[in-house]
Amino acid sequence: MLIITIKQGKEKSILAGDPWIYLSAIDKVDGKPQERSKPGATAIVQSSSRQFLARAAYNAKSQIAARVWTLREDEPIDHALIKRRVQAALQRRTGPWVTADPQALFQLVDGEKDGLPGLLVHSYGGADGYLVCQFNAAGVDLWKVAVVQALIKETGCPNVFERSDELLRKGEGLPDIWRALAGNEPPQKLMVREGGRLAPMDIRTGFVYPR
Repeated sequence: MLIITIKQGKEKSILAGDPWIYLSAIDKVDGKPQERSKPGATAIVQSSSRQFLARAAYNAKSQIAARVWTLREDEPIDHALIKRRVQAALQRRTGPWVTADPQALFQLVDGEKDGLPGLLVHSYGGADGYLVCQFNAAGVDLWKVAVVQALIKETGCPNVFERSDELLRKGEGLPDIWRALAGNEPPQKLMVREGGRLAPMDIRTGFVYPR
């Protein structure tokens, strides 16, 4: 397990609920070299006086060097936690998602707000349509399988597609990926409602076709 020691005084923002720990706030990182170089590896974050602060995903390649998973010392980072977080995010949006316009892109998971730093999930077409996921941070990228399993179980939607935000993934040292993670890939062109108007869009990339 990696141990991140925060500079004196820098723990205040973490305790206040800031989910991002910048490289400039870190005093040192202890652990095996292979773990320190693994983007998204789970680390214990401690104060300069060695008091537990959080568990976080560490990424030496990013200016946001760690993204907080939990402030609870008794909460491990495992498949069960990821599935609980996905389930809770979807339950918060179950009502509107079920009744949403099937031609709209409806957001199901919103990253840090749902305790899943860097993860964005949108739905198109309801349970018979498509889920489009963006894994914009190294930590959540490591838990991709657990995320997809939880999404399929909770929504009943069998089609999950991964879409990359090139700029954000580059900042995390991650490769760009566009691929079906489960089921079928969305068609190249779908009619998507934005602001009350329908427009042709490739939901795999976000490209809106000219009218």
